[in-house]
Amino acid sequence: MAMTNPLSNLPRHALAAAALGIVFASAAYAEQAAPKTPLVQGTPTRVIEREEAPAAPVEAAVPPVEQSEVERFCSNIADAARDRRYQLQAEELKKLQAEVDKRIALLEERKTEYETWLKRREVFLARAEEGVVQIYSRMKPDAAAERLAVMNVDLAAAIMMKLDARKASVILNEMESKVAAELTRIIASAARREDPT
Repeated sequence: MAMTNPLSNLPRHALAAAALGIVFASAAYAEQAAPKTPLVQGTPTRVIEREEAPAAPVEAAVPPVEQSEVERFCSNIADAARDRRYQLQAEELKKLQAEVDKRIALLEERKTEYETWLKRREVFLARAEEGVVQIYSRMKPDAAAERLAVMNVDLAAAIMMKLDARKASVILNEMESKVAAELTRIIASAARREDPT
């Protein structure tokens, strides 16, 4: 059976403080016990007493305190654990950077797709406006109103904006009130110089 040192359970700073206390106490006792005698033997004309220099801090010989097995293990692997933690953090940052890069690429792709779709729509609306506006301007207002009511609202609004104001008002008059209100809202929003949202 292994014997344990009863001092091993005390904290290091408590042992160090106790050792320093013993050293200082013994030094003070030795100074008090020593007689104050002159340094020169014989009949001195003048007595020179020994000057007392301030006591320099004495390095106490503190016996090494045994570390527990857990403390030794932790102190032995501290650097390796820190390196591994940094490595794991670096790997995590690389993964996050890859995800961010992937999302940026996806957003750029969608932006390009949206811009392409927007250009095709503008080209289509421009073509539709040129020829179709001429057709609707020559139609009877009731027939034009009927056909514009069933087509895409944005396209119908674009055609109505290109028509002569007098012709457009007659066509709107022939439409159902809900469809006419929707077309009027779109035309008014398109006429604004600022974004309505």
